[in-house]
Amino acid sequence: MYINTHSCFSLRYGTMKVKELLKRAQEYGLQHLALTDINKTSACLDFLRMAPEYGIKPVVGVDFRNGVDQQFILLAKSNKGFQAINTYLTQLLHQEKFVVPDRAPCLTDVYVVYPYRKYCNSTVLAENEYVGIAFGELNLLHGCVEELQHQKLIVQQTVSFQNKAGFNTHRLLRAIDNNTLLSKLSTEEEGDEGQQFLPLKTLIDRFEQMPHLIVNTLVLLNNCDVVFDFTKSTSKNQQAYTVSESLDFRLLRKLAYDGVRYRYANPNDVIYNRIEQELELVKQKGFVSYFLINWKILKYAQSKGYYYVGRGSGANSIIAYLLRITDVDPIELDLYFERFINLYRKNPPDFDIDFSWADRDDVIDYVFKQFPNTALVTVYNTFQYKASVRELGKVMGLPDHEVNILVKGNYDLKGLDQLSQLVVRYAKRIEGLPNYLGIHAGGILISETPLQHYCATFLPPKGLPTVHFDMVVAEDIGLYKFDILSQRGLGKIKDAIALVEENKGEKVDIHDFQRFKKDDRIKRLLRNAKAIGCFYVESPAMRMLLKKLQVDHYLGLVAASSIIRPGVAKSGMMREYILRFRDPKKRKEAHPVMLEIMPETFGVMVYQEDVIKVAHYFAGLTLGEADILRRGMSGKFQSRKEFSKVKDQFFQNCSKKGYTIRLTAEIWRQIESFGGYAFAKGHSASYAVESYQSLFLKAYYPLEYMVATINNSGGFYRPEIYIHEARMHGAVIHAPCLNKSTLLTGVDGKDIYLGFHVLKSVENITIKSLLLERSRRGEYKSLDDFLERVSIGIEQLVILIKVDAFRVFRKSKRQLLWEAHIKVNGISFDDQAPCLFYPEHVHYDLPSLETTITEDAFDQLEYIGFTLCSPFNLLKDYSKTSCRAKALQQEIGNIITIDGYLVTIKNTRTSSGNNMHFGTFLDVDGDFIDTVHFPPIAIKYPFSGPGIYQIKGKVMEEFDSISVEVMTMERIPMIEDPRYVA
Repeated sequence: MYINTHSCFSLRYGTMKVKELLKRAQEYGLQHLALTDINKTSACLDFLRMAPEYGIKPVVGVDFRNGVDQQFILLAKSNKGFQAINTYLTQLLHQEKFVVPDRAPCLTDVYVVYPYRKYCNSTVLAENEYVGIAFGELNLLHGCVEELQHQKLIVQQTVSFQNKAGFNTHRLLRAIDNNTLLSKLSTEEEGDEGQQFLPLKTLIDRFEQMPHLIVNTLVLLNNCDVVFDFTKSTSKNQQAYTVSESLDFRLLRKLAYDGVRYRYANPNDVIYNRIEQELELVKQKGFVSYFLINWKILKYAQSKGYYYVGRGSGANSIIAYLLRITDVDPIELDLYFERFINLYRKNPPDFDIDFSWADRDDVIDYVFKQFPNTALVTVYNTFQYKASVRELGKVMGLPDHEVNILVKGNYDLKGLDQLSQLVVRYAKRIEGLPNYLGIHAGGILISETPLQHYCATFLPPKGLPTVHFDMVVAEDIGLYKFDILSQRGLGKIKDAIALVEENKGEKVDIHDFQRFKKDDRIKRLLRNAKAIGCFYVESPAMRMLLKKLQVDHYLGLVAASSIIRPGVAKSGMMREYILRFRDPKKRKEAHPVMLEIMPETFGVMVYQEDVIKVAHYFAGLTLGEADILRRGMSGKFQSRKEFSKVKDQFFQNCSKKGYTIRLTAEIWRQIESFGGYAFAKGHSASYAVESYQSLFLKAYYPLEYMVATINNSGGFYRPEIYIHEARMHGAVIHAPCLNKSTLLTGVDGKDIYLGFHVLKSVENITIKSLLLERSRRGEYKSLDDFLERVSIGIEQLVILIKVDAFRVFRKSKRQLLWEAHIKVNGISFDDQAPCLFYPEHVHYDLPSLETTITEDAFDQLEYIGFTLCSPFNLLKDYSKTSCRAKALQQEIGNIITIDGYLVTIKNTRTSSGNNMHFGTFLDVDGDFIDTVHFPPIAIKYPFSGPGIYQIKGKVMEEFDSISVEVMTMERIPMIEDPRYVA
């Protein structure tokens, strides 16, 4: 009966989720329901999948509007009609300006419904066109019944919200969308309050005077039948890479056996048996083209010389290893085959392919050119609570300081005024609703059929077609994404190798992984956690874990890469793993079955596949049921009934096996903790390979590697820390130099010249002009020479002088600033033409104008963001008698005072929900200090911005990892800025 229903995917308009709509329709006795979101098809597939569970026949379509002005509704009579609607909406969304015309196009298997107010009596309706009548428009019909044929009239009770509160939520969303105060929101920008979900009887009663409208509506809805297969029995991805599936398989087999010669010097039966086992399963499951398409993409990357890392659960596959999709040997690592693929698994294994951030876009462009039915996957960017509070506070007119109080949560709800209470109440209502559609980090769909078969696509700023639904919905219909991702780590490795060759004349074979695993320097870096700048092992948490484990081998690092994930830490098993790793006697405490299943990790679940192992071997679940658990770890799937059913089966099976309820509950708790927060072993192994590559570069070429890190926008830390790390390895750091620096930071022997890219507020066009002119006509000889050759305004010139870029002229900054203002002020450089002859320069006798090192430091702080001298030099009062990081080992259990320059803060919550912090600092020697700030201290002694803090606390040691448990903390004042002191 409802032909115009909006879900919350009518963005910033509708207020009801799909499940809520269906539940209400069931309660109200409806047999049909049409979902027609405004210019969106995001919710259609979820709606079609869930509707039968509620006894509802689903109908899908689109409410086409210009802004909030409804032009017409299109309803799909069949799948063909649904594709036609999606194609039409796609055409509109791909235009530079989205404009819906007054009349709908002629589309096959599509019904058109015009709102009565848009209908003109002179308009001739086509066979598939109707006019929708709202209850409030019935009294307008009496004068024109003859003109409107009875069979062309249908009921149009628009549904955008459920009740009065829903209407209020709708109005707030409209105010947010229009960026206006609620009190100033135009009624034309909001729906009518009557657009609510009504019981079927109420709706029929409203139209009792014209029952034929009810009949016409039911006939139309009955004629609509869109059906999709949600069993995922066959993949909807491109079915064949070549001309046929049989040819695909022959190609895959050939590539696999060709790869044996590349990967293995002495292949044995274990290898060949694994190859045949995988080939057979890949063929049975219909995943051959999935492998070949990934292979083709990486073949292109190899031809372009792009570095990449293949990871994900697919890294457990020997086929992937032989096709060079991954660099992880599943035989060497004894990777669990069933995590990669099994007969019960309906979706292909994940291949997350990482490229350098500089190469990734070209790879994606290649994919779109190579494969016809391609689109990016969207993500639903939802309203988060704090952001919702800010948005609602703004539209309700609350002052900023009151909004900040609400955002921080430091209030008693009953003590708030009525307006603030409304903000809090409605922020909770809109929390989780979709706000706008974004782009998945790297998900690409390559479909057998045009993607409009499933939904419309839009063009985000990247300019590539993007579907309206997310990866979860895509998987529901059997569309599995290819992940083309980017990371800075690969860019660092590639650039470091080039710098080594340029600076030292040495060629580095970064793929000599077997050598890296045995390298003593790398082992020493790992044991001592000296991994700043190295991929995935440089964060404070990872450094502390490496110290606790004292790990210095590949398999240990593979485990550490997964243990650090929240899933293992949350379950409490990270600590248990450390205990068992360090003390072999503790390993006997593991349950015998668990120890047998996971001997390498001492009976501790560390990897995603461990969940499958435990479910299958410990609890006796089938591999199909275990695979549901694997998918359940994605988070969203946990709420589905299939997951609950497997949970019940898990407990029943464990009971039959004689396990105590306490043991079963504990194992299940550990499984649940993995939800969305664990790595497959092959995935961790891929990360560890890249870690080893970066560790090798750090061990042998630290300066080149740090420069590459700076040029690729760092890693976990800000650029200043990597500059500090280079200095700790003997580098001499120079500010940007007019005649030596380039756009990026460079290294020459031990000298590192910061690039112009580190400067704040210097325009790119200025830097490009400066560098281009220098490359054409050589170095600059003087300020006059520079000004003659480069068009530059006084503001930009002053910044370059203040960071000492002109020091090659052997004049003080103050002298250069005087000359610059005299020679540049009042001169326009617009369209400056080159001169054949330059006039003789006038030189001025200026007094000696020197600047101090301290003034230089404050200029650097302003224009670079950090000083090139030690920040401790800028303290007002500094006690050199404070403790140093090197001495903490001798102070375990003692209370000490230590001064530290703040590097980073990790904010977290205790199990009781209180805020606490982990701090990372540098002492005056440049060594790291790790601190713990428990909730009472976090409240009493909060961080107050960047700078140097005096910390008093107790030195603690856990598994050889030293930290300071903070008791008091205050920031030490800096000296006054000498540039502004009279």
